[in-house]
Amino acid sequence: MYLISVEGGDGSGKGEAARILLELAAEFPFPQIHATHEPRRHSELGKLALTSVKLGDKTPLEEAGLFAADRLDHSHTWIRPLLEKGHIVISDRNIHSSLIYQGVVGNLGVSQVAKMNAAAMIPDLVLWIDCDPDKAIKRIRTGTLRMTSQKQEYFETPEIQRTIRQGFNDLLSGSIEVPPPFDRCCVIGPILNEGGLDDLRKKLREVLRAFFNRKPTPLNVDADEVDRYLLSTLVKDVQKQRRLPGAPQERTAIHIGWLSGRSPAQWMQEAEDQWPHESAKAYDVPASPHSQSCWSVLGTLSLIVGSSEVPRLHRAFGPHRMVTQRHTQRLVKWLEEERWIHKQQSHVPFAEAQVFKLRDERLGYGRLALAMWPLRPQLASWRRANPKGNWSDALPAIAAPADGKTPPPAVRKGLEDIMKRLEMLSSGHEQCPVPETVEQLLAWWQLPPP
Repeated sequence: MYLISVEGGDGSGKGEAARILLELAAEFPFPQIHATHEPRRHSELGKLALTSVKLGDKTPLEEAGLFAADRLDHSHTWIRPLLEKGHIVISDRNIHSSLIYQGVVGNLGVSQVAKMNAAAMIPDLVLWIDCDPDKAIKRIRTGTLRMTSQKQEYFETPEIQRTIRQGFNDLLSGSIEVPPPFDRCCVIGPILNEGGLDDLRKKLREVLRAFFNRKPTPLNVDADEVDRYLLSTLVKDVQKQRRLPGAPQERTAIHIGWLSGRSPAQWMQEAEDQWPHESAKAYDVPASPHSQSCWSVLGTLSLIVGSSEVPRLHRAFGPHRMVTQRHTQRLVKWLEEERWIHKQQSHVPFAEAQVFKLRDERLGYGRLALAMWPLRPQLASWRRANPKGNWSDALPAIAAPADGKTPPPAVRKGLEDIMKRLEMLSSGHEQCPVPETVEQLLAWWQLPPP
C-alpha cells in the first residue's frame, strides 16, 4: 500500500536504515514487507545503469535515461502489484536520487529528470539519511563492499559528496522546488546518522509510527480497493465453512442474511442504543460504536472464521483499517466485559493467549461496518450535526443533499465503493440482490426486507 524510499549520500547509512525499517514495519498490520533497491542489480536495465555510474562514460541524459528505464520497469512489474495487495515496499534509493545525481550533480535539471520518471511509482514516504561527507567517504573506503572490490563509482569523492549533500538539503528542505508528480511525497529529514545503530533505530521508529498512525492516503493505489482485496481473503474463508451433516444451519455464512431482517439504519440505531457510553468513557475507549477503531475491530471479527486472539486480529486489519495493538487489546477486553464479544477456550496445546469471538447478535452490525466503511467519516459527521436524527435520513442526506447540489467527489466515490463491497459481502438480505444504483442503495439503507 505504501512505497517508502530511503535517500542520502553514499556512505550515509541508507542500507542500514532500510534494513532497520524492514524490521520496524513488521510490527504493523501489513500482509508483507519487501525490501528493494534502485537501480536493480538483478535486472538487465539495472545492470546498465550501474555500469554507467561505475565507468562514468555516459552523458547525464544517457545515465538518467537508464535509471528511468529501470525505475519504470521496476515500478509497474514489481512494486505496484505488491502495493495493490496492501504490502509495504522499502526501497534503498528511488526517484530523489536521480533528481540529485543526474539533475543536480549532472546539471541535467530536476525538471527534466522528473519528466523522464513521471510514470514511475511515487514514494509515499521519503526518509533522508544524512551524514558528514568526510565520514561517509571513510565508511565507503573501509566498508565490506570496498574491502572486496576496488571498483569505485565516479561520484565517490568528498567534493562530489558535498555537492550531493547540499543537493539533498536544497531539494528536501524546499529550497529547490520538487517537480510534479513527486512534490506529493511526505519527506522526513535530515535524519542524522553519525551515532550508533540504537540511536538511528529510535529515530526511524518514531518517524514510522507517526506516519502510519496518520493513515495517509496512498499515492499509487486506491486504498479501498486494497482493503477490498484483503477482505476478500477473509470472505473466502467464511464461504469455505463446513457444517456437520444434519446439523442446524447457522446464520453465519457470508451468503446468508447477515442483516437478520433489519435495515442498515435500524442496525445503526440499535448499536447506538446498546452501546455502554458511560462505561466506555471510564475505560478510555470510544464513546460511540461508530468510531473507526470500533468498526475495525467489530467488522474484522465478523469475518474471522472461528475464534481469534489479538495478534491474529491485529494482522487481519490491514493498512486501511489499522488500529494500534495496544488500543486493540484495551478495546477487546472492554467489549468482552460488556458482552459484545465472548471468550472461547483455546484448543491449541500450551497456548496461553485468550481467544474470543464476536457474539452472533452483533454480527449484522460488524458486517455493516465493513460495508459502510467508505462513508464512515460522513456518517459520523451527520450524527454530530443531527444528534437526535433518524438514521434512515443519514445516507440520503449525504448522497442527495437537500440543496440539490451534486455530492462531492469523495462521497460519490464512497457510494460506489460501498456497492462494490456489497458485491463481496452480499446485500445482507436473503434472496435480495445487491444494490446497483444510488437509488437502490438508499432503499437498501432505509428499508427492512419485505
